[in-house]
Amino acid sequence: MLGQKLKELREEHQFVQREVAAKLEVDTAYVSKMENGTKQVSRSWLPTLADMFEVQESELVTLWIADKIDKIIVDESCGAKALELVTKKYTNQ
Repeated sequence: MLGQKLKELREEHQFVQREVAAKLEVDTAYVSKMENGTKQVSRSWLPTLADMFEVQESELVTLWIADKIDKIIVDESCGAKALELVTKKYTNQ
């Protein structure tokens, strides 16, 4: 989710992965892996990325959290039910 969004934003702003990597002080391969979902995006990078791509940090944080949740429940047989319970808890507040 977040990786795909970062790729879309990077392409919209006509940045190459090398420019994003320089801003985050990582190598280009890491940026590629973030975009294809094989490497995690550090929470501490979200303000920098939001500024670079001119988006609200909260949009990126939301996707970052969604990725974390997905990683936890993806292989759990009760994952969808657990997500439903948590959703209900926060919907009823």
